[in-house]
Amino acid sequence: MDQSLKSPAVSALDDAFHAQFDASRADPTPSCEVRIDRLRRLRAVVEANESHFEQAISADFGHRSSVETTIAETLFLYVEIKHAVRHLKKWMAPRRVMTALQFMPAKNRLIPQPLGTVGVIAPWNYPLQLTLAPAIGAIAAGNRVMIKPSELTPHFAGLLKEAIAQKFDARELLITGVEDDVAKAFPTLTFDHLIFTGSSRVGRIVAEAAGRNLTPVTLELGGKSPAIVDRSADLNEAAERIGYAKLLNAGQTCIAPDYAFVPEEQVQAFAEKVRTHTRRMFGTEPNNKDYTAIISDRHFARLEGLVADAAAKGAKILQPAKPDDPNWKARRKFPPTIVVGATPDMALMQEEIFGPVLPVMGYKDAKEPIAFINKRDRPLALYWFGRDNAARDAVLTQTISGGVTINDCLFHFTQVNQPMGGVGASGSGAYHGEWGFNNLSKLKPVFYRSVLNRMADLYPPYGGKIARLEKMLRFMS
Repeated sequence: MDQSLKSPAVSALDDAFHAQFDASRADPTPSCEVRIDRLRRLRAVVEANESHFEQAISADFGHRSSVETTIAETLFLYVEIKHAVRHLKKWMAPRRVMTALQFMPAKNRLIPQPLGTVGVIAPWNYPLQLTLAPAIGAIAAGNRVMIKPSELTPHFAGLLKEAIAQKFDARELLITGVEDDVAKAFPTLTFDHLIFTGSSRVGRIVAEAAGRNLTPVTLELGGKSPAIVDRSADLNEAAERIGYAKLLNAGQTCIAPDYAFVPEEQVQAFAEKVRTHTRRMFGTEPNNKDYTAIISDRHFARLEGLVADAAAKGAKILQPAKPDDPNWKARRKFPPTIVVGATPDMALMQEEIFGPVLPVMGYKDAKEPIAFINKRDRPLALYWFGRDNAARDAVLTQTISGGVTINDCLFHFTQVNQPMGGVGASGSGAYHGEWGFNNLSKLKPVFYRSVLNRMADLYPPYGGKIARLEKMLRFMS
């Protein structure tokens, strides 16, 4: 696009990107000390603004549980940064790789190097954690980072932009604005890597825009993550844990259990137990401070439509004692909802719900949930409850998903030594800990030839020596 036709915000974005790009080429391999300093400054930003971030996020949501912000966002970042600082020297070291016998006494090494510039497009549902967690791996890997926060969290985005600018040179780490034209221009920049977290629909758009520049992407998307309750499960325990995971952040979690598969004879009992536990945890009134609001009126109306469609198609809807209380909608809090007798033709079984609505489906045979899951897009997460190890392993081996938690939900995401990432329609690439470091580094293979190596015998003129060498290579193959 002609520079004169660009808006001031997009022109500023271009200038900031090129400044980062030039800096990454002028200093392509920052030292371990420089990277640790940047990570510590990032932690200092979070520590100094904890309460302010919490208030800004709550303002963006209409109400956000302060405890949920602390445990699901702030503390998570502290753990990630501490882990990276502790292990960074080891991650950066050249890695020994075995050398084939015929090339001995040469040696192979993998040398991690920064990619250069990394872009991050952040979502709104966990605005602090999902904005900065990808940046931790990028900074640890030695990259310059540019982040575009979500336009649905403007209070938080403005505060983060200001706080980061106080601690970082814009050529190290920069938070952009959230204007529409910035959002459209961001994935078209020639980053060395781009990370997007959000819906599959927008993920396709981002990947297409990045693909025009051959920019590699990490996509953290979503999908319909199932929870399977086996006949060997403690039904009460499963109901409590699934209910909590579904209502955390009012269900606005990409790895929330999207629906539950329960033995058909236990469906009603399971639904009642979920309702009992969620009432105990979150009450029955919309003014409960532990229960988070829906991010926008548009998202609220979408959830209303999904539930109405299910009811019209014969499902039984279980909600709190006063689901018609106008204060639910006035506060933009959607009542915890259990949909008993959900069927595949219902809209809420055809798209990710992303709200506090739990469809429950019955099954006769343990093979039914596996077949149902395998006919659809591969989910970002899968949850299985039970004590039958053979049944558990059948699900683990016969389904493919981004990650799995057994006898609970969500907690595979919190494991800093495990990768977090989707598969197929639920995403590609991974981050967390060393996995993020590797994903955002170029692991450059280097072959060191020894002066004692006889590979020169391969050079012409060919004769008896090549025949002998060929015989040796065939023997080793």
